[in-house]
Amino acid sequence: MDTKIEKKKGLQIKHYGYIALGLLLLFTGYQLVFAAGISSFRVEKDKLSIAEVTQGKFDDYITISGNVAPITTIFMDAYEGGRVSDKLIEEGATVKKGDIILKLENMNLYEQILASESNLALKQNDLRSTKLTFDSRQVEGRRSLATASTDLQRLKRNFEQNQELYKEELISKEAYLLSKENYELAQKQHDIIKLQTENDNDLRKTSLRGLDGDLARMQKTLGMVYQRLDHLNVRAPADGQLGFLDAEIGQSISAGQRIGQINVLTDYKIEATIDEHYIDRVQLDLTATLERNGNDFPLRLRKVYPEVRDGKFKVDLVFTGSKPVTIRTGQSYNIKLQLGESSDAVLLPKGGFFQSTGGQWIFVVGTNNDEAIKRNIRIGKQNSRYYEVLEGLQSGDKVITSNYDSFGDSERIILK
Repeated sequence: MDTKIEKKKGLQIKHYGYIALGLLLLFTGYQLVFAAGISSFRVEKDKLSIAEVTQGKFDDYITISGNVAPITTIFMDAYEGGRVSDKLIEEGATVKKGDIILKLENMNLYEQILASESNLALKQNDLRSTKLTFDSRQVEGRRSLATASTDLQRLKRNFEQNQELYKEELISKEAYLLSKENYELAQKQHDIIKLQTENDNDLRKTSLRGLDGDLARMQKTLGMVYQRLDHLNVRAPADGQLGFLDAEIGQSISAGQRIGQINVLTDYKIEATIDEHYIDRVQLDLTATLERNGNDFPLRLRKVYPEVRDGKFKVDLVFTGSKPVTIRTGQSYNIKLQLGESSDAVLLPKGGFFQSTGGQWIFVVGTNNDEAIKRNIRIGKQNSRYYEVLEGLQSGDKVITSNYDSFGDSERIILK
């Protein structure tokens, strides 16, 4: 009698193969669907710049370019206008303070000097005539006062004698009264002449004081005119080098016109421009270094100019120690300006990607080096070589640092 064999329940070996095949198909389909939803861009790996993110010391500095300039520049403006009659010193020459560089001619100024001299001479003559007049009146007044005093004294004595004789009834009353009236009249005349003399003296002092003041002012004015005449000689305002001179013989120069400058070469400074991105971090007394022929020369930031033009602002730096032996005005140098202390940080090499992303994201290369995926990052400080990474990357990550303009809106880069 045949025995019925029952089928075994549960998974058989062959079932595991089917399951594995199904899972593989499902994963592949998922990958295809996911990949289809991401915009990709294919590019040859050799055409890209790929760098590795590292951990290390971040030096907080920027490299700027500056030009050598004299420590002080003194501009020369014409005090007086005129025609250039002589040019005694050429550009680039060394000058001493007071050296005559140019000579000017000004006929109008010469006429003003002659007119001032004539007015001064007239005023001096007026003063002398007035003094003579007052001196004559003073002498005449004193003579009249002396005569009045003598007459008063004589009539007083006659009156006193007649008064005694009249008391003794030796003269008539008419003779007595006549002598009295003559004495009183002489007294009044004396007082009038004395008052007039005193008034004349006061008037003389006041008038002469005013005339002396007028004369002094005219002499001062004439002195100023002579000084203007001296200003026709354009002199060096300080020791130094004549930087430029915008004047030729026969040229007409206007008063106040800039005609040259003196470079004071007792020391030098570096004039540099910095991107406005750093304007909040650049402050007075920051240190800097100028490298020349393998030697470092220390600098100090002396002045920050407030104006921003074309996205840049100006600064002046001065040497705090030795300076290059061959330094010359106009030379260009690269300077390392220290903005802060060094610190440990995640370092991302600089590249053209920043112009495309603004440092907000970057393409990170996968472990198989066959693709790069867009990733958001956050960047802090930067120097001439690195960006300081605050978020989004870690040491060992490989990133594309070349420019991204050709990638469009792609979120994945397939590396061939």
